[in-house]
Amino acid sequence: MSRKTLVFLSLLLSMASSFVRASESYYQCTPSGCSVEGTEGVASNYDATRYPIVLVHGLFGAGSYFGLLDYFYQIPQGLAANGARVFVPQLSAANATSVRGEQLLTQVKYVLAITGASKVNLIGHSQGGPTARYVAGVAPNLVASVTTVAGVNAGSSVADAIEGVTDIIGPLGTSVVTGIVNAFSGLIDPNEGQNSQAALYDLTTAGTTAFNKQFPGGVPSTKCGSGNAQYNGVKYYSWSGNASYTGDITTGIDPTDAVTGLGNLTFFGAANDGLVSSCSSHLGVVIRDNYYQNHFDEVNQLAGLISPFTTSPVTLFKSQGNRLRNNGL
Repeated sequence: MSRKTLVFLSLLLSMASSFVRASESYYQCTPSGCSVEGTEGVASNYDATRYPIVLVHGLFGAGSYFGLLDYFYQIPQGLAANGARVFVPQLSAANATSVRGEQLLTQVKYVLAITGASKVNLIGHSQGGPTARYVAGVAPNLVASVTTVAGVNAGSSVADAIEGVTDIIGPLGTSVVTGIVNAFSGLIDPNEGQNSQAALYDLTTAGTTAFNKQFPGGVPSTKCGSGNAQYNGVKYYSWSGNASYTGDITTGIDPTDAVTGLGNLTFFGAANDGLVSSCSSHLGVVIRDNYYQNHFDEVNQLAGLISPFTTSPVTLFKSQGNRLRNNGL
């Protein structure tokens, strides 16, 4: 091959890598398939990952609450505007991690069919973290990376405390409370079954310890350490917030601050975001575990109402998209 031909091919490759599509759609998925939720004009290819990005919601989550408020508020839009193909599945609002994982696996296959990609990048918040890890464990050939955002990777003191209350109120009281919570979860997600008691156990220290034995990818070998960056061909990353030094109340006017403020009391001084400790969030490459964000801030809730003294959650997700892109994912 002549030198001129090589130069010409190099120029073509350079042009292809810098090509920016005019627009990119982002999708909502359900048990029956995926559909376009919206389309953004593409400003750059900053987040143009090789594999599509799938955002996995946590406990009491939804792709969108009644079509009015997205769980990942403005995050799919931010990623799509920078070239990412983004999908947001709808899973059980409250159920065992394995059940949610099987639901996610089904919807991942829809994503692959739509895009023609061979793998996906999973980014899960809260219980969405172990849910994504489940899919990576049972179908590693379909997953390029798992990123957990405040993932419950080593249990939650809040879940442990609630489980302690169920021991006090006994089987009858627990049954009544479970029924109420399941009914509430069914309003959020009428399409999937709900089992809040199974969800609670899977988020306790005992539940996550058992889960980690089955799915060890990225799990630190020491408390508060980092895990393997890669396991069984899947790359692992994590980040989380810590607003414990202000009682996990980051704005004072966000209604969700009341939840994290109460949850903070169960950690007895350990760094946390109000629902998950910083150490519990660690998985694989730990990007950072102390952004000034509580558990809801991490996904830009409520409706973008976050502290002015922290990095925008949308920016953090876009940075991770770029990190995945730069690593060929």
